[in-house]
Amino acid sequence: MHQDSVHGRPVGGTENSWCRAVPGGTGIATVALLLSKPPEASILQSALRTLQNRHGLLGSKLRYGAASNIFSFMNPPVPSLHVKSFDLSSTRHLLQTLISNPRADAVSPFHLILEHELNQNPWLNPKSSCSGTDVFFASIYALPDAKWVVVLRLHTAVCDRTTAVSLLRGLIGVIREKEGGGKEEKGREGGEVSLGIEDFIPSGKAKKTLFVRGVDMLSYSVNSLRLSNLKFKDVKSPRSSEVVRLQLNHDDTHSLLTGCSARGIKLCGALAAAALIAAYSSKGSPDHHKEKYAVVTLTDCRPLLDPPLSTNHFGFYHSAILNTHSIKGGEKMWELARRTYMAFASSKNSNKHFSDMADLNFLMRKAIENPGLTTSSSLRTSFLSVFEDPVIETSDEMYKEIVGLEDYTGCASVHGIGPSIAIFDTIRGGMLDCACVYPSPMHSRDQMQELIHQMKRLLLAAAAQNRVPYQ
Repeated sequence: MHQDSVHGRPVGGTENSWCRAVPGGTGIATVALLLSKPPEASILQSALRTLQNRHGLLGSKLRYGAASNIFSFMNPPVPSLHVKSFDLSSTRHLLQTLISNPRADAVSPFHLILEHELNQNPWLNPKSSCSGTDVFFASIYALPDAKWVVVLRLHTAVCDRTTAVSLLRGLIGVIREKEGGGKEEKGREGGEVSLGIEDFIPSGKAKKTLFVRGVDMLSYSVNSLRLSNLKFKDVKSPRSSEVVRLQLNHDDTHSLLTGCSARGIKLCGALAAAALIAAYSSKGSPDHHKEKYAVVTLTDCRPLLDPPLSTNHFGFYHSAILNTHSIKGGEKMWELARRTYMAFASSKNSNKHFSDMADLNFLMRKAIENPGLTTSSSLRTSFLSVFEDPVIETSDEMYKEIVGLEDYTGCASVHGIGPSIAIFDTIRGGMLDCACVYPSPMHSRDQMQELIHQMKRLLLAAAAQNRVPYQ
């Protein structure tokens, strides 16, 4: 029988993996909003406090116990979040510093602030605070030309992509209430710290015999040594996360999604196929030279848990499925898209999102402790990560009316352990918008822009094929 919530608790297995990964730079979840209406700091802070009262994890502190070597969520009586504001002068100074990076000279101020926030890591040294560290931070930046950027930054252990989307929707809803005269909620509305994903896995779904678990672990370990990746530009310098966006217009997005549907696959298959073909061709390998790439697909397990959880149940409830794909050149886009998607679907049908969860968490922690287990000590555990389903957003016009929303991007950092490229895909107003995050300078901005350009070319060609009757 499940315990629904507690006021504080040790982290679960998946959450513990994120607690080990975030100090190295992977798992800083960021939602950046570009606004044309000036945000009122007091209203924003009141709205965020309301959400913290409703969702206990958002108001918790992450504390490391040195004696036990265990992380715990602690739920203080009153959340301590304070919105940090940067006036126009402060923002200009920050942007001048960021633009001094030669790789950033052609990037918009909004994009620069997004990348800056992705690399702000208050969880860098979890042993430094006896009282714990907040899991949620918020900032306002004033830009020239009467624009503002609001950034929400969270520890991934409490914020998967579904949580980030629900947080944004909830925030705008509460702001509308506040501007209409609603009062700040002082106490918690039963917003205790909910349990981790492992406590909701249906009975028997995560079980393996000791022999099978050993074989699977050995297979994952041996295969990882044979995997290909993009060329590394610099594996020795300190790393940060950078972003390239991939966007399609309404007609091309519709044609691409129609093509996926006609072939019985999801968008993640098309994105993975385009990335694989682009990566292989970027190396200039001779024809028929076979290379094997790993693709991690993240799936939201909420509807599959016992009991099922709603999208408004905050926390980290995604699971990863790792598949490897051999590429030898000459693959057809739609054929490879179907192959990659069906490999994922078969694994999911075999419950690997539950049965392999502990194995992948263990291997992730071992790689963090021993970077030499990965190629060139790069901490790259796969070439690519994608989500099974994109975020579908149809409320842009309403958001624009309420807060002046002009643009937004949600993603997470990957410059610790993780893939060479992580794709966070959203369909906004019928148009595909992907934030593609990568570790720099391990991969250069020029290198990733070229890769994304080739991916877009492949996706457009695939979409164009679908404008004629499907054969």
